[in-house]
Amino acid sequence: MNDTISDLLVRISNAHMAGKNSFEVPFSKIKEGILAVLRDEGFVGEFRADSERKMISVDLTGSTKSFQKIKRISKPGRRSYIKSKDITRPKGYGIVIVSTPKGVLSGGKAKSAGLGGELICEVY
Repeated sequence: MNDTISDLLVRISNAHMAGKNSFEVPFSKIKEGILAVLRDEGFVGEFRADSERKMISVDLTGSTKSFQKIKRISKPGRRSYIKSKDITRPKGYGIVIVSTPKGVLSGGKAKSAGLGGELICEVY
């Protein structure tokens, strides 16, 4: 598999639409960062990284917000970067996830810290 981040986003979307309570994905630090942002914003519940199995278990029952779509922006074939002053909310109410030099942050936190970076995805 070439795009593991896209796989994570599709698994989140599919589990949400199917009404699943939890799912698992293979471990990576970038996925852990994306899930931390989604947890902080209320789109997923808690998650737990299992170092022995190298998997991340994600719980969807603790989510406080619902979403319509998770859209991957920066892809392996076409990277997309954004300056901090250009970060906006998609559709006026969603969030963007940005990979910055300080780690993976939501668009609002990246903008307030004055950090730009790779625009990973948008959730609305």
